[in-house]
Amino acid sequence: MRRIVVKVGSAVLTQDGEIALERMQALVDFLSELKKENEVILVSSGAVAGGYTKLKLDRNVIANKQALAAIGQPILLKKYDRKFKKHGIIIAQVLVTAGNFKRDEEILKVKNSINTLVDNGVIPIVNENDATATDELELGDNDQLSAYITKHTDSDMLIILSDIDAYYDSDPRTNENAKVLKVINIIDSEELKKEVTPNNVFATGGIVTKLKAASYLLNSNIDMFLASGFDLSDVKTFALKNEHNGGTLFTRAKK
Repeated sequence: MRRIVVKVGSAVLTQDGEIALERMQALVDFLSELKKENEVILVSSGAVAGGYTKLKLDRNVIANKQALAAIGQPILLKKYDRKFKKHGIIIAQVLVTAGNFKRDEEILKVKNSINTLVDNGVIPIVNENDATATDELELGDNDQLSAYITKHTDSDMLIILSDIDAYYDSDPRTNENAKVLKVINIIDSEELKKEVTPNNVFATGGIVTKLKAASYLLNSNIDMFLASGFDLSDVKTFALKNEHNGGTLFTRAKK
């Protein structure tokens, strides 16, 4: 049985300062279907955004961001739990920091915890522990976190669902003729040096962080698939039907 990590960003999970409940439900329905023939781990952003729905603090102040994450994490998990219950699926919260990936014994603790949950049919929902993370112990973005989780839990693939629906040959926001690159085997190092440009006020990434995650996984011969989290048709056909219609597959295997 394959083990698949799915990462969903804040841009997908929030809209107009609120949790996007319809998109969350669509995500849960997809993961529940995916779980029928695969082991599933979810890396979910949205804690800070969830906290902001209750308390409007300046997110640029680190103490406020930590407070919002602490408020928002149980809000986010409660909404996930309610939606997964409809499918008879138990979820669990797994909070990590960069420190959990700096030493082999810490990596093993994370791996063992997630393995136990998955072995018992539970979907682990992983997020960075923003409530206590400092600059030295901050992963920075959940794209990188999801790549670490994928590698260190011996998962077969990472799927990133985002407001970015694929990797293009140029910026589709400024070039209407930009074309989707469906399969990528090698990522140009210059692409990894570009400025991070998140599209959402709660997001910390952009295409650059996704390319860095893909590059990290490609170096370990692990595939990554990037697709829209707003319209799940591409990821459904890819992950459930093994048909690649849209989105971008990053793989060492020549297609």
